[in-house]
Amino acid sequence: MKYVSVEEMISIEKAANGAGHSYEAMMEAAGKGLADVIQKEFGHLSPKMITALVGSGNNGGDALVALDYLLSRGWQASALLFRKRSPQDPLMERVRNNGGTILDCSEFPQSRESVQQELVKANFILDGVLGTGIRLPIREPLDDLLGFVKEELDGLRKKPLIIAVDCPSGIDCDSGEAAQTCLRADLTVTMAAVKQGLLRFPAYDYVGKLQFVEIGLPDGLPEMGNIKREVIEAEWVKQILPERPLNAHKGVFGTALVIAGSVNYPGAAILAGKSAYRIGAGLVTMAVPKTIYSGVIGNIPEATWIQLDDLDGAISSSAIEQIKEALERPTACLIGPGLGTNYCSRDFLKKVLRLKNLPPLVLDADGLRLAASTKDWPGTIPAKSVLTPHPGEMSYLTGIPVNEIQGDRVGVAEKYAQDWDQILVLKGANTVIADPGGQTKILEAANPALSTAGSGDVLAGIITGLIAQGISPFEAAAGGAWIHARAGTIAAEQKANAAAVLAGEISDAIGQVVSD
Repeated sequence: MKYVSVEEMISIEKAANGAGHSYEAMMEAAGKGLADVIQKEFGHLSPKMITALVGSGNNGGDALVALDYLLSRGWQASALLFRKRSPQDPLMERVRNNGGTILDCSEFPQSRESVQQELVKANFILDGVLGTGIRLPIREPLDDLLGFVKEELDGLRKKPLIIAVDCPSGIDCDSGEAAQTCLRADLTVTMAAVKQGLLRFPAYDYVGKLQFVEIGLPDGLPEMGNIKREVIEAEWVKQILPERPLNAHKGVFGTALVIAGSVNYPGAAILAGKSAYRIGAGLVTMAVPKTIYSGVIGNIPEATWIQLDDLDGAISSSAIEQIKEALERPTACLIGPGLGTNYCSRDFLKKVLRLKNLPPLVLDADGLRLAASTKDWPGTIPAKSVLTPHPGEMSYLTGIPVNEIQGDRVGVAEKYAQDWDQILVLKGANTVIADPGGQTKILEAANPALSTAGSGDVLAGIITGLIAQGISPFEAAAGGAWIHARAGTIAAEQKANAAAVLAGEISDAIGQVVSD
């Protein structure tokens, strides 16, 4: 799924119209696709009574087309016009001819009673009032009308499910701002591409489950093809995962070298190493301080081990000689989880980064902070490594306040991926993966189950394990982020509560994600 600004979406539709796929044809495809999604998601429920809140624009048109198709499938439907449409509107005529009801509710507060009666009867509300091009604040009387609907729905004992057409009404689809009167959707069906504001906060809180439908755009449309930002989809992840042939052996799936851990954070090494194995790496070599070796070896008996020279429980700079000897076999290397920020570990990392024969590198957690303590640090890291900062670490690396980073996550990730010539994984709700070549993947996932200590170590291990198997670092980072998020969802379902999830349980769910 492409990830676009409002301006880009307008250009795409204009180009499609110019290429012979008319706006009317796009609306027909959008409305039919919307009806298909509603039927698939909710067609098994009864009664099938849906009320559409209809504006004067394209979203209202999409909603009317969807009602026509749903009426043909046995649904009962009504449309409440929250803005006037032409009396000769053929879409309204289709709904009427198919047995649907049209009520003009645009004059408020005179329409209070009509709106109230229809809301009480409905099992489903189709929100097609405002589209992607609106700018806040919403004008009166529409703002009062939407506010009245929101209050009425909140007061109902049995609340209808709300389905948003393209976006919840009252969302700025560029900035992600949301009006106070915006209706919180259970499902948003977005058309042709995901609008960037939908994956920003606070808008994302109003989106609910996000689904996508095509609008019949012509193949090869340059205005669509030139978009380099995409939302990660399950089918794409499936395509990049390596096959597991019956005659394979462990050497086929690569070796991940994990340099991690300290006396204060031994668990980080365990989580990263286990996750590299869970995602399919043939062999994982754990390089940990001697001090913690005896305490962690029992947690990953499948790994091979290097006991690194240490000082005060952290990796010593003299351990570089042991790493040099270990670099012949690994096809990916992870440095950082649980290293701590001891000065001796900083000196060790400097020496590692200067090695000429390093395999593809993932730099995570304390590894990022240690690297950034060096002057002109971006030039010390091998180009096109994978860096995995959370917003706080990104602030440390760039000097930009966290709130500014969060306000433009995609833009910030893209800028620094290019400036540093690195693959950047900006973690957090709706993780962004940016490649220095200009390609960007956005993860559509905000899961509190991932907000637990050690979750980032699991992600780093997944990415490293995928790279070890021969997947490109960018694809491994994007696919790994999707798998990690889905594993968090599965772990939360198993525990029946996101707050109860431990990072190790996220790692344990990796196999289920890949199997699914």
